[in-house]
Amino acid sequence: MTELELILTGQTQSHLHWLSNNIAIHKDMLSAFEQLRAAAKTAGLELTIASGFRSFERQLAIWQNKFSGLTPIKDASNRVVAIAQLTNLEKINAIMLFSALPGASRHHWGCDIDVYAKNLLPDQQALALEPWEYQASGHFYPLTLWLAEHAKDFGFFLPYDKFRGGVSHEPWHLSYLPLSQHYQQAYNLALLAETLANSNIQGKTQLIALLPELYQRYIVNIASA
Repeated sequence: MTELELILTGQTQSHLHWLSNNIAIHKDMLSAFEQLRAAAKTAGLELTIASGFRSFERQLAIWQNKFSGLTPIKDASNRVVAIAQLTNLEKINAIMLFSALPGASRHHWGCDIDVYAKNLLPDQQALALEPWEYQASGHFYPLTLWLAEHAKDFGFFLPYDKFRGGVSHEPWHLSYLPLSQHYQQAYNLALLAETLANSNIQGKTQLIALLPELYQRYIVNIASA
């Protein structure tokens, strides 16, 4: 694979800047993110990254755990899905509502991040990264409003700003357009098919058979910036 293909599929870290031991972002996004964070701070919001770069191996582990039932799968109403009652196709769609296919996660690129306002998280409460936290009655609603108005000023947009029949609404997911637009244009179905074919992903046979449909429904089905 080329260096670009390795970046697209989460199989290199050459493009990253590490903010901490477990949080990394694209090195060419660092300045824009710092400006975004500084602006949020002036508005009383401690903008914090919950998840930045995610490798292919990490995304694969998330998939395997959900497919096998080790990690609960939740639906759009935050209810746990009874996967024992699902066909493999139903299980695939249930997982992809919130979790990308390994090799197809925008987090591989390093320019997509999940964020929250650390100072708005109630004491003794763990971060869930679920839609209710960012809705009108949720503790992160001020962040939702601020990002809707100001994220674009720093080059960011929300690719999952609403449910479009694929990935759930993710009000915490920010994408840095100058980089993600380039990577999205370079990405293609053949690259994903090759990546999955060379993996040990659970549900592999059905995934590859359904890949053109899944690609359109979950991977390129995003907001326009």
